[in-house]
Amino acid sequence: LLKLYKTTKTKTTASLPMRLCVKSIPKTFNAWTRVCTRFNSSLSDDKRDEIAKGPGLELFLQHAPKSSDELKRVKGQHLNLPSWLKTEIPKGENFSNLKKSLRGLKLNTVCEEARCPNIGECWGGKGGAPATATIMLLGEECTRGCRFCSVRTVRRPKPPDPNEPRNTADAIASWNVEYVVLTSVDRDDLPDGGAQHFAETVRELKKRA
Repeated sequence: LLKLYKTTKTKTTASLPMRLCVKSIPKTFNAWTRVCTRFNSSLSDDKRDEIAKGPGLELFLQHAPKSSDELKRVKGQHLNLPSWLKTEIPKGENFSNLKKSLRGLKLNTVCEEARCPNIGECWGGKGGAPATATIMLLGEECTRGCRFCSVRTVRRPKPPDPNEPRNTADAIASWNVEYVVLTSVDRDDLPDGGAQHFAETVRELKKRA
């Protein structure tokens, strides 16, 4: 590591696509070594510095309880959730229009199926952010049983809706959103895993782009 540290200090490494910098040299085999790797990117130096100086773990721990006794609830006491863990009830004109359009065209979204708490911010474009929606293709039933996901798991899902590619394109064309994300459930029951269905959806979108 010491040799690596010295070689990165030379001028010959300036043209390399990757630069390694050793933050600390361990004195024993059990010491932890922090090696940071910087790749060439399209970000400006100011933007990279802004990211590097962003919030750290201490920002989230400044209001943490100092002892486990503070986490114990007294009988009859009601503990409120912290403000950063709460979210507003989804509402707004854009949110209502998106939901109505989805139900009319029988489309699914991972936002609803996975019970995402941030659905109101994405669909409504909260705080001046661009409104967006994530459409989930190939139905609402998945052949995988991931523990972190709320999408329903079945061994043999329903066949894909043949009208879903066209309905997806019609819905996106009528929405007032900046961009749309397409995702899908896993369909291990299909020979191609749903690739043809996905490709047909993209073709329909390009016709209306």
